[in-house]
Amino acid sequence: MQRVYNFSAGPSMLPVPVLEKAANEMLNYEGSGMSVMEMSHRSKVYDGIITSVQQKLREVMGIPDNYKVLFMQGGASSQFAMVPLNLMKTGKADYVVTGQFSGKAAEEAKKFGEVNLAASSKDKTFSYIPAQEELKLNPDADYVHICFNNTIFGTKWNYIPDTGDVPLVADMSSCILSEPFDVSRFGVIYAGAQKNMAPAGLTVVIVREDLLGNAAPNTPTMFNWKTMADNDSMYNTPPCYCIYVLGLVLDWIKEQGGLEAMKKINTNKAQLLYSFLEQSKLFKTPVRPDCRSLMNATFVTGNEELDALFCKETAAAGFVNLKGHRSVGGMRASIYNAMPTEGVEKLVEFMKAFEEAHA
Repeated sequence: MQRVYNFSAGPSMLPVPVLEKAANEMLNYEGSGMSVMEMSHRSKVYDGIITSVQQKLREVMGIPDNYKVLFMQGGASSQFAMVPLNLMKTGKADYVVTGQFSGKAAEEAKKFGEVNLAASSKDKTFSYIPAQEELKLNPDADYVHICFNNTIFGTKWNYIPDTGDVPLVADMSSCILSEPFDVSRFGVIYAGAQKNMAPAGLTVVIVREDLLGNAAPNTPTMFNWKTMADNDSMYNTPPCYCIYVLGLVLDWIKEQGGLEAMKKINTNKAQLLYSFLEQSKLFKTPVRPDCRSLMNATFVTGNEELDALFCKETAAAGFVNLKGHRSVGGMRASIYNAMPTEGVEKLVEFMKAFEEAHA
């Protein structure tokens, strides 16, 4: 069967070599006589897997020794509650709202303390990222929360905000592993795995050690980061198979040349698409040029019926999941690490032909 070009925002496509290796090891992982799906998480074999995956993630991302890597469940959305539960000491936090998920995170945090809206791009339909000088930060806040890449609206922070002595917390679900980041600039990074890391079911949390141990007394055991840190993410059964696949993805990234190489590849893919959109007479992107995401490119024709026709025809041609999020409409091409350059090139060719037929 011919594989399609899957532009889904998540769960997204995985690299073909990763899928092939997982398939080859499905019935018998390294002579164990069983699949990783079947083995005990307390076994010596699986301990080797989870330990090596953590080491690989540290190596690929350059995670400093004074940070803990936690493999959790519940998706990034569960972290909307875990962040305030683990970090709110004075009961105050700053949130920058640049899209739907940062907005949801701010609303969740209001259940646990006082939320200061440090900045928002809602005034222009989340089509840009506020500049450093636009951030109204509270020096007494327990943390500052941002969503680094906005999957729905196609924007990305083009700088790491300076928050002084206040820890910066970033939801990196849709951009983690897409380029190098200076982890030491953040107090906490968290990400759902289903975009650039692994199948849905795993959530990675990278937290500076001095931020552990401050959870509110009524924090559920499973929501306390220190519980997971003290038990090497094995307090309960972790998402075993997802962690294993993350290891395969990290091997693949290293084979590509690491995160510097991934950034070059991803930048090239994004430029192919944005360059066409810039000169197109039919398609346009609403996102300000300096804030455009490398991972999620949003665009419209300006005609809902034409948008619907485009999505229908692209799907028939093997370009699937290009329909925009239900809350905004239009189209969205999610071009994560696993999307080959060829997929973007062929999509642009199709868009050119569609424009000639309908402009």
